[in-house]
Amino acid sequence: MNLDRRAFLGFGGAALVAGVILTLPGRDGGADAKAGDFPFRLTDAQWRQRLNPAQYATLRQAATERPFSSPLDHEHRRGIFHCAGCGQPLYSSTTKFDSGTGWPSFFRPLPHAIVTR
Repeated sequence: MNLDRRAFLGFGGAALVAGVILTLPGRDGGADAKAGDFPFRLTDAQWRQRLNPAQYATLRQAATERPFSSPLDHEHRRGIFHCAGCGQPLYSSTTKFDSGTGWPSFFRPLPHAIVTR
């Protein structure tokens, strides 16, 4: 396969950008926590009793809350943001920023706070 200079530079640039993104601090979202290590376990009925319908849909069924509907979007006090389901600390107010998307946004979770699928 012959690559001309433009294609070669394009692929090289894309690889460089991908490499930089993959090495950004906090990029893994704290994914060093293991999904199986999470000690908070409830039955579906217990989750339904603990959460209101909107929280249940968002936290247990991967729904998305409507943009600009969360009171946390305009929360500016200092402190720690906790999971609405289990109470685990997730984010510090020092990492919160206004993304303009209508959802509370943070540039880094607390260490070991976030588990990804």
